[in-house]
Parts: sequence; structure tokens; C-alpha cells
Amino acid sequence: MADSSAVHWHPSAAYLYVLHLDGPALAWEYLRRNPEYRRAWQRHRRHPQHEAHRWGLRLLEDPARDARDAHPDWFPDPSSVVQVYPDADPTADALLFQLWRFPGRKHLMHDGKRLVLTSQLVNRMLRMAISPALEDGMAYAYAVRAGCKLPERWRAIEAELALLDAAKVHRTAIATGRPDRTSMLHMRTLQALDGTLAGASQRGVAEVLFGITTVAECWYDDSDLRAQVRRLIRRGQTLMAGGYHRLL
Repeated sequence: MADSSAVHWHPSAAYLYVLHLDGPALAWEYLRRNPEYRRAWQRHRRHPQHEAHRWGLRLLEDPARDARDAHPDWFPDPSSVVQVYPDADPTADALLFQLWRFPGRKHLMHDGKRLVLTSQLVNRMLRMAISPALEDGMAYAYAVRAGCKLPERWRAIEAELALLDAAKVHRTAIATGRPDRTSMLHMRTLQALDGTLAGASQRGVAEVLFGITTVAECWYDDSDLRAQVRRLIRRGQTLMAGGYHRLL
């Protein structure tokens, strides 16, 4: 991404997947573009636990993999991660844990402490941190961290657990068919950031995002278009440099 001859950032279609990413996935998209993080990966790729906490990760993740393929293990866990533990006092109708019964395309890893399950359902990601004490066939319970943010944490987890309901998954697919303004903003921000990292000028970024004709007509010192491009680039640089933590 630091190659000034790169033209990978020109096609807007290459960024369409960004429209369907949640907060943790967007955070990864900004972090993986950080030149310092990319250098840290090159230095410690054989021992990915080194320096990981500096970036808010338990293990370093390969920055060449975008959010469709990468499954970063954030530290601490984002509020939307569902914590799963054995139920010490199960009822007669308690559900039994069956890992492979969870819907979606699954990715499973062990981060040294517990199993981390990432399951892709429609255009959403369900993330679970599974206690090592939990075995297949055992009754299980969900845990929420205590504290002043308990209501927000529960709402985040409740939204994730709704994805386990097939009917709700279908309704979510319909409801998320059209991207919102925030998703569009992230898509343009990442494209503008890539252009800057590739060595393009602000005008060059504007021509790719808005078209050569529009730039020829509206690009002057105090134009709204020029200010918009500057804001996109500045926003991308801020999120890449550490602001991505807010997305978690």
C-alpha cells in the first residue's frame, strides 16, 4: 500500500465489501493500512504475540488479508463478542452446546486462552469467545461484563445473539440490503486513504472518487469538494493511527 505506482485503489467496486462490515471488521481495515503495523508484522510474523497488545490485539494478524479473510483477535474483546461458559446450574430444558450447529461459515482459532469462533451469517459476523471448560454436549450460558456500561454491553450481545435465529437472520439480510451513510463514508474514506498511501495528490484522489469532469468544474482553493477530500483523508489517517479503537 506504500507503493506509489499502485493503482489498486482506483476501482470503487473493489471497496464494495466495506459496505457490509461491522465495527471490529472496519477497525481491522484501518489498522492493516498502518505502515508501522505492517513493519511490526514483518518483524514479528514468526512470533505474532510480540507487540500485539500495542495494537489492541492478542495476536498479530497478516495485514495483507482484508476483513473478508482476516479474523483479528482484539484485546480486550469488543462488546459485541459473546462470552460462552458452562452453565453450573442448568435447568431441565437447558440447551446443549453443539459447536457445529451454529449457523454460518465458521472460522475457529485458539489464542492461547480460549477458542474464538467467528461465524459469517449473511452480511454480519457473529463472534464468540468459548471457555476452555466448555465441552460439546454441556449446558452453557452467556456472560456479560459487569459495570456501568452493562446495558450497552447487553444490547450489543443481544443483537449478536439474534443472528442465531434463522428467521431473524433473514430479516437482517433484508434490512441491511441498502448501505447507510456511515458505511458509504467508510468506503470513501478507505479509498481516499489508499490513494494517499499510494502517493496520489489530493486532486488525484478527488478525480478517482468523484470523476475528472466534476473535479475540473469544482476544484479551487476554497471549494466544498476540496474541503471534502481533505476531510476524508484526514479522517482516514486519524482512524489508521489509532482512532480505529473507537470502532470496537
